[in-house]
Amino acid sequence: MAIEIVRADITTLNVDAIVNAANAALAGGGGVDGAIHRAAGPELLAACRGHGRCPPGGAVITPGFRLRARYVIHAVGPADSDAQVLERTYESVFRVAADTRDPHIETIAFPAISTGAYGFPKREAARIALGVMRRHEARFDRIIAALFDDESVDIYRRLEP
Repeated sequence: MAIEIVRADITTLNVDAIVNAANAALAGGGGVDGAIHRAAGPELLAACRGHGRCPPGGAVITPGFRLRARYVIHAVGPADSDAQVLERTYESVFRVAADTRDPHIETIAFPAISTGAYGFPKREAARIALGVMRRHEARFDRIIAALFDDESVDIYRRLEP
């Protein structure tokens, strides 16, 4: 299976789970995080509050509420350019997805975690993201890199063989 690289609004995708580039408070915010919270409705914030804080490199799961996706996996990337934390963030998402059993997550879509407000260099972030996705692609029917801008799509496509 190939990793799909698309320019898309992640909130509109028909997948089992979408990944939210969340802040540590899981409180909604700007960018992808704000868009997901707006599309899912106020129930999402209430569900996030039940998890408390999530450290950088971690991930937690909630229902998708008003989204087409059944689940949202909230992943907290680094607020700097720490490559190890970003890799751990992507790995945490896959661990959470693998642990979800009822029903299984077979399709998942990711944004470019930490490349917006946190300013992680896009090329390095894409290299890390695609590397982790490749390690896990055999377990999923579809893995989608749902990117917001043409520059990110181009970077990902140049890195994906």
